[in-house]
Amino acid sequence: MSPAVELAALALDEGTTESVGFPALFLLVALGSLVPVFPTSILVSATAAAAVHSTAVPRDVALVVVCAGLGAWCGDITLYRLAGHAGGRLEERIRPRFDHPRVQDAERRLDEHGRVVLVPSRLVPGGRIFMIAACLLSGWPFRRFAVAEAPAALLWAAAYTLIGALGGALFEQTWLGVLAAIGLVLLVGGAALLWRRRRRGRTPPAG
Repeated sequence: MSPAVELAALALDEGTTESVGFPALFLLVALGSLVPVFPTSILVSATAAAAVHSTAVPRDVALVVVCAGLGAWCGDITLYRLAGHAGGRLEERIRPRFDHPRVQDAERRLDEHGRVVLVPSRLVPGGRIFMIAACLLSGWPFRRFAVAEAPAALLWAAAYTLIGALGGALFEQTWLGVLAAIGLVLLVGGAALLWRRRRRGRTPPAG
């Protein structure tokens, strides 16, 4: 959570927002998408909450969407490219490891609906990794994945920017708005996980 708080603090200083804050958002989201070491959704929402209190609200909120979406897309396609270079060796490793209902469900949805399923999969916590694995195992070429992932990354960024903006608008003090945005992200993520578990529990086992 510390990267989110630190980046939001940068956004409080209007002198550093454009020169440091937005480039840092892009880089941290890209890194977090490539190597998931911290929750990038919290990072985006915290920055959006701070942007609501800037003197150029519409522009800064739009920049959060653009920088976060571009960072997420770059991180995802880089991960896919690196995995693609591994070739058959990667499939041999991940097929036994990910041979469980979530990846099987992702592959089934890819076969039935195509690229449109990348959008909801990125909005669900943890869904992105399983969908990337499903695309790899389904033999998607890099260009097809890159094109399909672009709207998914942008809509993901827009969704968490909206959550952050709502949290930031609840309080006049920026730091309280940032905390509210982080709380909303945790609440939304927890609700999504609970819904997924209940849905999975109601689904009869295959075969």
